[in-house]
Amino acid sequence: MTKRTRVFRTQVRDFQKILRDPVLFMSILLIGVFLITFVLYPIGKILIGSFVDDSGNYTISHVVSTLQRTENRGVLKNTIVLGALAGIISTFIAFLFAYADAFVNIKFKRLFNMVSILPIISPPFALGMSFIMLFGQRGIITHKLLGMQNSNIYGFRGLLTVQVLAFFPTAYLLLLGVLKQIDPSIDEASRNLGASRWEVFRTVILPLSKPGLLNAFLLVFIQSVADFGNVMVIGGNYNTLSAQVYMQSMGNYDLKTGTALASVLLSISVTMFIIQKYWLGSKSYVTVTGKPSRERVLIDDRHIKYPVQILCTLIAIFIIVLYVLIPIGSIVRVWGVDYSLTLDHYRYIYKMGSKFIIDTTKISLIATPITGVLAMVIAFLIVRKDFFGKRAIEFISLLAMAIPGTVVGMGYVLAFNTYPIMLTGTATIIILTFIVRNMPTGIRSGIVSLQQIDSAIEEAAQDLGASSFKVFTSVTIPLIKSAFFNGLVYSFVKSMTAVSAVIFLVSARHNLLTVEIMSQVDTGRLGVASGYSTILILIVVGFVALLRVLLGKMDIKTEGLDI
Repeated sequence: MTKRTRVFRTQVRDFQKILRDPVLFMSILLIGVFLITFVLYPIGKILIGSFVDDSGNYTISHVVSTLQRTENRGVLKNTIVLGALAGIISTFIAFLFAYADAFVNIKFKRLFNMVSILPIISPPFALGMSFIMLFGQRGIITHKLLGMQNSNIYGFRGLLTVQVLAFFPTAYLLLLGVLKQIDPSIDEASRNLGASRWEVFRTVILPLSKPGLLNAFLLVFIQSVADFGNVMVIGGNYNTLSAQVYMQSMGNYDLKTGTALASVLLSISVTMFIIQKYWLGSKSYVTVTGKPSRERVLIDDRHIKYPVQILCTLIAIFIIVLYVLIPIGSIVRVWGVDYSLTLDHYRYIYKMGSKFIIDTTKISLIATPITGVLAMVIAFLIVRKDFFGKRAIEFISLLAMAIPGTVVGMGYVLAFNTYPIMLTGTATIIILTFIVRNMPTGIRSGIVSLQQIDSAIEEAAQDLGASSFKVFTSVTIPLIKSAFFNGLVYSFVKSMTAVSAVIFLVSARHNLLTVEIMSQVDTGRLGVASGYSTILILIVVGFVALLRVLLGKMDIKTEGLDI
């Protein structure tokens, strides 16, 4: 019997087992249909718009002609240069913070963790808005303190600075996990053999950190390339693909050019995602597994400790100051002109913006449990079940995290603007966008949790006659409840702060808070925008705090969003 025949027979037996469990079969079928309809189909519509002419023939001429335009070539170059530099600088700063936390005996480590949380719970362009308030033409530093009349922070330098400050905390969390996995005995052995601190760092720590550093770079690169909010707020004349897709599609109503640029942006992001997941994801230079036998002896040398302490503290304080400016700006009459205190901005929000707040919160609350349950079901199928198409389901479900928000938004407009699936202008299309965008994080969390649990527990329940549905609800979910609820928290937070995808999908009937904030920034009403942002952050923090209290009473641990 050949290997191919054995594999085929195994697949047939697995399929027969699935057919005997109707709930499992329907779950796989419905998830497959969902992923095809709401992930692959919108991408397909963009690719068809880019590579298929009006006669239905395949062609690359439109993409080529689009990229031959000087403006679009410049935008592509801007995107790659910005992504590369943001990735390099963010990874460097993130490694500094992670090394300080894991290896150096310094103070204020909790402050550094707070900095890593702030970009998650705030609108994606909040730092850009604060940067304008601090260094813009009427900025409190440039105009008020330094008396500069022509300060211009818009463009490449301002955008790069904001992206680095916004994205390095994500890389920091990744690298912190990598560095803390390195067994203390490795570098201690090098020290005992006479190596200096620098030699240990250069020959031990850096080589062991290489996969993590590359992963961090690619992660920030993908985020930078997909960034929409900061480009629109502070990018000025320095345009990138994510913003150009929106301006061509919604501003110039040139869908052909918009789809061509979207396909280019999609190819860049998906390529980076595949490299990160399937090449770097399998690499690890950390050879010692399990919990270290003893705690690491932290570096206390003054010539290392104090420079690291000062540099990390200054960066962290600067970021916190930028975020503190948001609520301050909401109670100042006119930023840069009249700093007298007022509540007029909140009165305006109460009168004109209550619907944005209610709609955003309501839609996010609807999407959150659906996202959490769907993510856990997919994670359960990927880890615990064998069936034809499992790898395809895993890849497609995780692929959504690599698709830039502007590409998702445009794809949904093209895919669901006509019958039989007419969703444009409804709350449903926004809810579906939130589910698709936030589901991958929950899936990854569920996969990690399930891989740490012995499958014999679930197999025992099945041997006693429990169906797959009963096993999942009564055994699996209780075992991975921490991952499930952490997925809920993440889903709600990211739904509340989403902008790049939903800016294509909002309507007069269903508008969202982040889109309204961008509109207020665009018209120069920074006080109102700050008020909206403050309310959004308070809602997010309140939800997370309430959930943590409830889960604490249920003795369920929550990690990652320690607010």
